[in-house]
Amino acid sequence: MTLLLPAALLALALAPLLAGSALAQPRAAFNCVGAEKLEDDVFEVPFTARSARPPEAARTPVAAAAALAKAAPERNICVLGHAIREGGQATSTQLAARRAREVAEMLSVGHGVERDRIRAEARNPGFSQRTANREARSVTIVVLPARP
Repeated sequence: MTLLLPAALLALALAPLLAGSALAQPRAAFNCVGAEKLEDDVFEVPFTARSARPPEAARTPVAAAAALAKAAPERNICVLGHAIREGGQATSTQLAARRAREVAEMLSVGHGVERDRIRAEARNPGFSQRTANREARSVTIVVLPARP
């Protein structure tokens, strides 16, 4: 019985700390399946061939997407990298992934959008209508609709 008293006191002392950490839950997981089919709140960032470095022209669409995301904190963001015929299949996929990561970094570090709201993915040729129809050297930023 005497052992329970110190444990109970410890539990009472730690309760406020534990309650605070329980309130800080991560956002619900989301995915980007079907994001390339959305037409509203979509921003394009063009890239030069074989480059993963965002060009100066990336500032405007990234800033616009960040402003929309910050105005609606319940909305998540898909950053979809595209690279077609820029080396072999593996090289193109790696380049698309690097492009997506660079733009995601611009959104989070450069514009203050929470990183857990951003998902960066590469899209392979033929995976989406956008990349299947043309040579795409870009990143598509899609601010997803709010979940009901």
